[in-house]
Amino acid sequence: MFCILTRVMGVKISSLVTKEKISLESLANRTLAVDALNTLYQFLSIIRQYDGTPLKDTHGNITSHLSGLFYRSINQMSAGVRLVYVFDGKAPDLKATTTNKRRAIRKEAKEKWQEALDKGDLGEAKKHAQASVEMTEDILTESKELLAALGIPVVQAPSEGEAQASYMAKKGDVYAVASSDLDSILFGAPRLIRNLNITGRRKIPGTGAYRDVVPEVLSCTKILKELGITHEQLINLGILIGTDYNPGGIKGIGPKTALKLVRKHPKFDDLFANVKWDCEIKPERIRDFFINPPVTNEYSLEQGAPDIEKVKKILCGRHEFSGERVDNTFKKLLELDERKKQTTLGKWG
Repeated sequence: MFCILTRVMGVKISSLVTKEKISLESLANRTLAVDALNTLYQFLSIIRQYDGTPLKDTHGNITSHLSGLFYRSINQMSAGVRLVYVFDGKAPDLKATTTNKRRAIRKEAKEKWQEALDKGDLGEAKKHAQASVEMTEDILTESKELLAALGIPVVQAPSEGEAQASYMAKKGDVYAVASSDLDSILFGAPRLIRNLNITGRRKIPGTGAYRDVVPEVLSCTKILKELGITHEQLINLGILIGTDYNPGGIKGIGPKTALKLVRKHPKFDDLFANVKWDCEIKPERIRDFFINPPVTNEYSLEQGAPDIEKVKKILCGRHEFSGERVDNTFKKLLELDERKKQTTLGKWG
């Protein structure tokens, strides 16, 4: 997915791990900690017009994120999934290089988007537009406001949202982390759900072909067993390949070579004594951040009842969404509540 890579680099170990396809319905009655920024970037990237312009109201305000949050959340809640959105706090100093790289990618993408528009190449324009996504405080603030109106808990992480979500999953407060980024596994999440918010047919970048995208679950226990390594060795493997804190990893070392090295040198000091480290950030700092990142215990996971009128005030009153469509979407939740009542009556009747 071209749009995801523009913001979410993460650790590149996907080719080494097993992913199990699942249905949304299989997550019923489960609570998922959603990586908020990861998800918002996906919505802002994917939900666009034919020329790459994001959805906007008549005042020029971007609404792609609100559309994604509302319709996808209702769909998931209607399937019985409980959601918790975890937002990033202050980015760690370790991430400065990645942040600068992403900023440069967005700047270049904006320029190429305009060039493609000037040439009338709408396909190329949309591709570069997806890579030019920027997050603003207004988008973050209004996203939290809409989630609260939907009754979905919001957790503010002190640092990385993935680290906070993974901590909550390790504690057993949530079933899994929902993100496209595998860094959650390095932070210790027992389960990672991918593609929760981007299901459906997606065009393969650079081709005219499409592929079906469905939710999939990755189990940390299963990954470690299949690779024959410990969790700390998995972190070492990720550092060799490259993470958000040492993008690019070690030159010449891909996933398969990294796995061989980790197996050959299971101890951290021995491993990094046998590779050429040229990143200014020491590998032990990166390892320690994955093992002990800043997190908080101060959060509430209590699910609230959706405030339909408040949701409509945000979407319809403020941004001109169709009131009829919003009402019809809410009917899915009402139907779910009715099914639950019928099930309860059937059980005790």
